[in-house]
Amino acid sequence: MKTAIIIGASGLTGQSLLNQLLKDEQFDAVVIFLRKEVNITHKKLTQHCIDFNQLGAYKDLIKGDVVFCCLGTTTKTAGSQEAFKKVDYTYPTEFAKIAKQNNVSTFCLQSSLGADSKSNNFYLKVKGETEDLIRQLNFVSFATFRPSMLLGNRTEFRLGENIGKIVMQGLSFMFIGKLKRYKAIHVNQVASAMIKHSTANKTGNMTIENEEML
Repeated sequence: MKTAIIIGASGLTGQSLLNQLLKDEQFDAVVIFLRKEVNITHKKLTQHCIDFNQLGAYKDLIKGDVVFCCLGTTTKTAGSQEAFKKVDYTYPTEFAKIAKQNNVSTFCLQSSLGADSKSNNFYLKVKGETEDLIRQLNFVSFATFRPSMLLGNRTEFRLGENIGKIVMQGLSFMFIGKLKRYKAIHVNQVASAMIKHSTANKTGNMTIENEEML
């Protein structure tokens, strides 16, 4: 039996991941780290409300078999590029370093389609830098998942994203062949792919692209 750790459990993918893990018999414990407690009670669930700026203070709690990282925001929501990078780069990488020190064997990172540390796009550059640093930590198994536009019921309203979803869904029939990597994907599929990978006993560094998750 395994213990799963989630950071970003209150987000769109994180919520789906949490719900699926609580039902998954391969995991007997699910530990989540977040700023504010979620309104869920379950015999398998342990919640830790923490200050992500002081992750070192919680190092003795970051123990388990697999970390699922679904942390993410936008520059608009965060308020600045610096604040965005703290959420999407600093927190995941610092958490990963502690998990590695505590002998967590598997790390699954939700990233983004097009993530590339050499990109001229700030968002994709930061996502790529996060992937690169965690990859260098040499977990027994590290996988980065790169979904296209995410489908699901987000509590936070994002006008541009909502318009994009409508367009992407309406034109979904066009996303075949090489274009499949751009097709919108439901968060349940992303979460399911992350769980499936974490229990497959694969080793090394892997990148799971959008079309593979679909």
